[in-house]
Amino acid sequence: MKKILAFAGSTSSTSINKKLATFAAENLENTAFDVIDLRDFILPFYSEDEEKKGFPEDAKKFTSILGSYDGFILSLAEHNGSYTAAFKNIFDWSSRIEAKVFRDKPLLLMATSPGARGGISVLDAAITRFSRMGAKELVSYSLPNFYNHFKEGKIINQELLGSLKKQVNQFENLVNE
Repeated sequence: MKKILAFAGSTSSTSINKKLATFAAENLENTAFDVIDLRDFILPFYSEDEEKKGFPEDAKKFTSILGSYDGFILSLAEHNGSYTAAFKNIFDWSSRIEAKVFRDKPLLLMATSPGARGGISVLDAAITRFSRMGAKELVSYSLPNFYNHFKEGKIINQELLGSLKKQVNQFENLVNE
C-alpha cells in the first residue's frame, strides 16, 4: 500500500492548517498516511555561514523522512501573504540537501485561514515555486473562514467538504497510479 506524509507549514501548537492536513489525510480511502509536526525539527536560521558548519541533524532527518513517502499533503499557514518563517527555514535547509524537495511525487497543497481568502496568497506563491521543486503533480485546495466551516475535527459546510473530497480523491489517484 502506498503511504503519504501529511503536515502543516506551521509550528503553532494549535495550527488550523495541521487540523486541515490531518482531516484531508483521514479522507484517503486506499492510502496509508503519517502526520508529522514541524515543531519536532529544531533548526538554526538557514544561511551560507550556517551551511558551512554542516547540515543540522534535524534538517537531515526531515529531508530523509520526505524520501520515504509516495506523496505529500501540505497545508500552509499564511503570514503576510507568504509562508511562515519556520516552514521557509526547513524548506530552505531541505532544498540544500535535496533540490527536488518533493522527490517528483504528487502533492496536495492546501491552505486555510480565519479570513475569507483562505490563504490564497500563500497557495499562489507555493504553486509557482513547488512545481519547480519536485512536486510532480500538484493538486490544491483552499478553505476560507476556518472557524466558521471546521468544527469538531471536520469541515461542516457540505459544498466545501465535497470540494475537499474531490481534491483528495484526485491526489490519491495520482499517488496510486
